[in-house]
Amino acid sequence: RDWKGLLQGCLLLLVLYGFAGVAVYFQSVWTGTAGQQLLFRLRNLLFEKLQQLPLSFFQVNQSGDLISRLNNDTDKINQFFSQALMQFVGGLITMVGAAGFLLALDLRLGLVALAPALVLLVLTRLLAPLTRARNAENLKSLGNLSAESSDSLENFKVVVAFDRRDYFRDRFDKANQTNYRTALRASLVNQLFIPTYALSSNLAQLIVLLYGLQQVSRGELTVGMLIGYLVYVTRFYDPVRGMASLWTTFQTAMAGWDRIHAILSLESNLPVVPCESVPEGDCLRLEFRGVNFGYIPEREILKEVQLRLEPGKSYALVGPTGGGKTTTASLMARLYDPTQGQVLLDGRDLRSFPAEERSQKIGFILQDPFLQAGTLRQNFQYANGRYADELIAEMHMESLLSGFPEGLETQVAGLSLGQKQIVAFMRAVLRKPDLLILDEATANIDTVTESALSSILEQLPAATTRVTIADRLNTIASADQIYFINQGRVQLAGSMAEAVQLLREGGRSS
Repeated sequence: RDWKGLLQGCLLLLVLYGFAGVAVYFQSVWTGTAGQQLLFRLRNLLFEKLQQLPLSFFQVNQSGDLISRLNNDTDKINQFFSQALMQFVGGLITMVGAAGFLLALDLRLGLVALAPALVLLVLTRLLAPLTRARNAENLKSLGNLSAESSDSLENFKVVVAFDRRDYFRDRFDKANQTNYRTALRASLVNQLFIPTYALSSNLAQLIVLLYGLQQVSRGELTVGMLIGYLVYVTRFYDPVRGMASLWTTFQTAMAGWDRIHAILSLESNLPVVPCESVPEGDCLRLEFRGVNFGYIPEREILKEVQLRLEPGKSYALVGPTGGGKTTTASLMARLYDPTQGQVLLDGRDLRSFPAEERSQKIGFILQDPFLQAGTLRQNFQYANGRYADELIAEMHMESLLSGFPEGLETQVAGLSLGQKQIVAFMRAVLRKPDLLILDEATANIDTVTESALSSILEQLPAATTRVTIADRLNTIASADQIYFINQGRVQLAGSMAEAVQLLREGGRSS
C-alpha cells in the first residue's frame, strides 16, 4: 500500500481546491467591482445627458419614470455584468470544450447529442424579442409606478388641502396593478426557458442513450465509450440549464439598456453656434427679430415677435394669463430656442453664448423659486462661487438676512415660500447680470420686503436691463416701456395708462 503517494495526491488536491477557492473569490471581487464601476459611470453618463436635454423633454416625461431609468434600469445592467456575465462566459467555455470532445470521439453520435441544442438555439432566438418586449413593458410600468408615487408625495400639501388622498390612492393602486400584471407576464416568459432548457438536456441524454445502445448492439461502440459520451453530454448540458436564468437576466438587462439608450441617443439641447462678428457701435441689450415659437412645432404660441430692449432701461411684459409672457421671458434666457427668427444679446446671436457665459450675463428669477438643499450660503455659491459676506454688504442686503434665524447658515428646508423667493431674488441680483428677468418675483412677498427688494434693484449696475413679468399693475409702474402680450402677439403699450386701456378693450382673451 502506497500511503505516501495517496497522501501526496490528497495534498495536491487540497492545494488545487485552495487555489480554486481563492480564484473564485477574486473573480467575484473583480466582477463585482467591474459591475459597480459600470453602474457608476452609466448613471453619471445618463444624468449628464438628462441635464443637456431641452425643457420640452421634461414636460412630456415624468420625473418618476426618469428616476426609475436612472436607478432601476441601470441596476438591471449591473446585475448582468456583476453576477451573470462570468457565469455565462464560463458556461459557454465549458459547452464549447464538451462539444469539441463529443464531436472528436464520434462525429455521428456528437451530432445527435448536439441536435437538441441547435433546436434550443433556434427557439431561443425566436422567443428573444418577446422576452425583451415583456421585460421592457415591466420596466416601463415600474417607471410609471415610481412617477405616481413621486407626484403624490412631492405635492402632498396640495393633496391634503383638497382632500384628494382617495384619488391619488386609486391612481397608485391602478399603477401598482398594471405593474403587477406586466411583472407577471414578464415572469411567465422568463420562466419558460428553465423547463425548456431542462427538457432539451434530458432529451439529449435519452437520444444519445438510445442511439448509443444501437451502436453497442452492432459492435460499433463500446459500453465504456457510451458511458463517457453520457458524461460529456451531461458536461455540455449542465451549463445549458444554468443558461436559462442567465438568458432572462440578459434580456432584462437589454430591455433596461433600450430605455437608457432611448435617452442617450437624443440630441443635446441648445447647441452653441459659431459666433458671428458683432457690428460696431451701440447695440441693443436684447432684440427679437421675427421670432416664432411653439412647444409643439405645429402649434405656435408666439408669432412674429419684434422686441428691442436697450441697456439700462426697465421693461414690463403684461397681458392676460396664458398670453405668452413667461414663454417670451424663457426665450430671453434661452431656456428654449425659437422655431423661427433670431434672439440677439448685445448684438450677438444668443445661441452663440456658451452656457456659463450666458448664465453670467442673464439673471432669471422664476415665479416658483427653486433652492437646493443646504444653507443660504451654499445656494448663493450655487449661482456663483465668488459670493462672500463682503459682496452681500456691498449690495446692502444685510437687512434681508435679518429675517433668517441663522443668517447665511440658515437651512432652506424650513423656509416659507416667501422666504425662498427672497433667497432666489438675492441669488440673481448678486450676480450683477447684464439682463435681469423677474417672472412675478414679488408675488409671494409682503409689501415691506417688496420695497426693500426694489431698493436693492437700484444697486444694480446702471447698464443692467430689467424685464418684469407682472399680472399686478402696481409692480410695473416704474417701467420705462410696457409691452402687451396676448394670443402670441407682442405690441408696445407705452405707458401704464395705455396698457390698462389695452386690457379694457377686450385684450383679455388668450
